[in-house]
Amino acid sequence: MNQPVLAMTGATGFVGGATMRDAVAAGWHVRALTRRPQPAREGVTWVAGALDDKDSLAEMAAGADVVMHIAGVVNVPTRAAFEAGNATATANVVDAARGAGVTRFIHVSSLAAREPGISNYGWSKERAEAVVMASGLDWTIVRPPAVFGPGDTEMLDLFRMARRGIALVPSGRMSAIYVDELARLLVTLAADRGASIGQIYEPDDGKPTGWSHRGFARAVARAVGRHRLSTVATPALLLRAGGRLDKLVRRSRAKLTSDRARYIAHPDWVATEGKCPPAALWRPERDTDDALAETVRWYRREGWL
Repeated sequence: MNQPVLAMTGATGFVGGATMRDAVAAGWHVRALTRRPQPAREGVTWVAGALDDKDSLAEMAAGADVVMHIAGVVNVPTRAAFEAGNATATANVVDAARGAGVTRFIHVSSLAAREPGISNYGWSKERAEAVVMASGLDWTIVRPPAVFGPGDTEMLDLFRMARRGIALVPSGRMSAIYVDELARLLVTLAADRGASIGQIYEPDDGKPTGWSHRGFARAVARAVGRHRLSTVATPALLLRAGGRLDKLVRRSRAKLTSDRARYIAHPDWVATEGKCPPAALWRPERDTDDALAETVRWYRREGWL
């Protein structure tokens, strides 16, 4: 029996790296797009290229059974850059799949796509979803909430604040998911040719009604060994000011840009009830407190925390 082939973008990133690992372990051969040379890895064929290089995307998709698009941009300076990195890039990957005769397409989006009027990021993710839905492919769209786990840099500042015993948190509520749980879902979807086709899923850790930002910060604090955490509510106006300041201080390394501040200030980033994948297909297995503790152990081994 021939080994199934999974063509992937984003395999060198946080979510993509975990997904590639799980896919190889599940018996897939992965054809992974990369901008930079990568060390040889069993079960992986690296394809040099980029999301705006249609020839390399065609090479990635050639001979694949499934195309999975994970790559995208989160912090770029302009609306046009968001459109190029998310919407136009997705159209290029869709074209590569169709050109290679691949019908199964897994697209990793974001909860931000639900609110395209709030941020350039959300606007570009909603446009990317529209491209996928109009593609004629057997698509599934996954909108992860906040993703955490070993290797993540986006939530690292929260872990560092919690270690110091004080955290700035926005108001409102959120959902979260451990990166290994998300990777397991994506690999499961790659093998599914039934119930998930034409579906938009919003997976999470299974916590009913999600977390308050304060509650999640306290869970992080417990994971770093802080049993008392002072939390300071951060109103939208202060978040926007923080976004401008972070850009001035950390420049290209800024995590809290003005666009991201508008996104974070929205009060409802909880996964929609009823949009979780069916339990027969996937359900969260890892307790969030255990997953946060594992994340902390990894951060400490790597000297990040």
